[in-house]
Amino acid sequence: MPSNEAVWPLLSQLIGWGYFAAWSLSFYPQLVLNWRRRSVEGLSLDFLALNLWGFLCYSIYNVGLYVNRDKWGLDNSVQLNDVVFAIHACILTALTALQSFIYHRSEGQKVSMPSASFIVITASTACVAGLLAFKGIIPASYSLYYLSYIKMAITLIKYVPQAYLNFKRQSTVGWSIDNILLDLTGGVLSMMQSLIDASVSGDWSDITKNPVKFGLGLTSMSFDGLFIVQHYVLYRNRVRGYGGPNERDEVGPLLSAPEEA
Repeated sequence: MPSNEAVWPLLSQLIGWGYFAAWSLSFYPQLVLNWRRRSVEGLSLDFLALNLWGFLCYSIYNVGLYVNRDKWGLDNSVQLNDVVFAIHACILTALTALQSFIYHRSEGQKVSMPSASFIVITASTACVAGLLAFKGIIPASYSLYYLSYIKMAITLIKYVPQAYLNFKRQSTVGWSIDNILLDLTGGVLSMMQSLIDASVSGDWSDITKNPVKFGLGLTSMSFDGLFIVQHYVLYRNRVRGYGGPNERDEVGPLLSAPEEA
């Protein structure tokens, strides 16, 4: 029988792979649902645009830190799996965004002015920071950390448009609940790993010195909880008629082929 000292690190590793898998898989259900319905109606384009910009920032941030980790003395703060996850998430989100140009969407379904303005302003300032870093006026790491702050801000606000859209339509048709269940699973497992690691090592600094990261995780899981309540309680009697010509919800098999028009 393995000792307790060996069990906890092993459990932490297993949980780590669990939340990595859950978060990685969470990007597929919405992509598949849009394909099945041949429609993005019910999906907030504000959420989609903010999410894409956020993961683009996160990808650049992780790649930049990983490439320069030895030069900047970052040790293990950014791992290869962080880079792979960020790029994978960015690609899947970009494919989902591409679907919004191909598939049916409702009249007036577009990115709102506040979301577009936020993206333009933060992208412009990120470009300025990158140019200043290129000229050697500021350290390159500053421009990368600025991208991480953009990602954190987006994590805080990106679900608001989707929650409001569900409320406005009194329906969650077109919004994949599987995405939310996987995201919540990943969030819970991530929190569990952090608590286990801190408890075993006796060092709680990763949590106490970075309350923003912990708080954003709780915020994301709170929105997951809201979406679950909307889907299974408030709007459980979903009304069809919000989607395209091949309207389907998530009752049927996830990977069934789309109907011919």
